[in-house]
Amino acid sequence: MFSKSDFWIGLAVGAVAGVFGYRFLQEREQQALALESGAPAGQVPLAELERQKEELEDLIAAQKAQEK
Repeated sequence: MFSKSDFWIGLAVGAVAGVFGYRFLQEREQQALALESGAPAGQVPLAELERQKEELEDLIAAQKAQEK
């Protein structure tokens, strides 16, 4: 029914999904803390914007790689 390779593939996919999910939750928590700290609306630190840009570029590259 299932082979050992199916197990390892599923384990790897689950681990990758877990890492991305954990990173996503951590980022949302940091954003919530930044909002609570009283940062004026519309003023996000440049370092945060650059980090988000890099993350989006990585997601775009991964999506393009899947489509090929």
